[in-house]
Amino acid sequence: MLQPMRRCLTGIALVVLFAGPAAALAESYPARPVRLITPQSAGASMDILVRIVAPKMSELLGQSFVVDNRGGAGGIIGVETGARSAPDGYTLVMGAPATMIIARFIQRNLPYDPLRDFEPISLIVNAEAVMVIYPGLPAKNVQEFIALAKAQPGKLNMASAGIGSSSHLAGVLFTTLAGINSVHVPYKGGGPVASALIAGESHWTIVPAAAVAGQIKAGRLRALAVSTKKRSPLMPDLPTLDEAGVPDYEYNAWNGVFAPKGTSRAVIRIVHATIQKALADPDVTRQYANQGLPPAGSASPEHFAAFLRADYDRIARLVKIAGIKPE
Repeated sequence: MLQPMRRCLTGIALVVLFAGPAAALAESYPARPVRLITPQSAGASMDILVRIVAPKMSELLGQSFVVDNRGGAGGIIGVETGARSAPDGYTLVMGAPATMIIARFIQRNLPYDPLRDFEPISLIVNAEAVMVIYPGLPAKNVQEFIALAKAQPGKLNMASAGIGSSSHLAGVLFTTLAGINSVHVPYKGGGPVASALIAGESHWTIVPAAAVAGQIKAGRLRALAVSTKKRSPLMPDLPTLDEAGVPDYEYNAWNGVFAPKGTSRAVIRIVHATIQKALADPDVTRQYANQGLPPAGSASPEHFAAFLRADYDRIARLVKIAGIKPE
């Protein structure tokens, strides 16, 4: 009996030994300012989202969450910086499909692995996209647009923010499910996409709703449907693409917070809980609503990780359909 008891006591001692530092870290974290890397320039859409929630996180934890803008190379520079940072809880990274999933398929020598080099913490927003068309087209709804496209195969241009961009893949999903043939015309960003549609140079796209809400309201673009399974609070009168006759269509534009791989689970849970409290704050909710982006949050870090894995698999299928090859 004595030997098994000794082994048991040794095991307990080891658990206490290794649990001790984590518990101490959880009690003291954060002891200094936390860097929140945003892989976009100041004033960009993701930067605005971060600067809404970061002050509330600072208030809740009593330490500054400092936004560090690291734009360049489509966000890859900033995300790589985060991946190479110490996993001590004092560097966090904002991520989006473009950098955390799509880059894996379009960059031959991506300097980080989106799934292996990060610990997912929480969604911040999970926003809808909207299908918009050139208002000169004789289509008032999705079914009329599909009929028009089928009557003129290869004659309607699908605009996107670039090969492999979210708008490209959202469009590929639509053409696949709707059974239409459209010419893909990539542009250098969302601004040129909207301008091309307003001018009639291209004919349709699926882009984040908040990015084109002003043009829709002014009548410069015609909105047909939103990309989510539920109707948008920003445009409640628009049907979803699923409702409009494209069964199973769903494509969201999300942003979330990550930590370098190896960051303590105790720290990850503290940051996760703080994000949920910050997103529930009425002032934060109001500011996000002004951007047309309701906050999302995640039930747990594991829930966000499962969401990420499912989105990765979905995008992988779309990349294959689109025939996109890494460069």
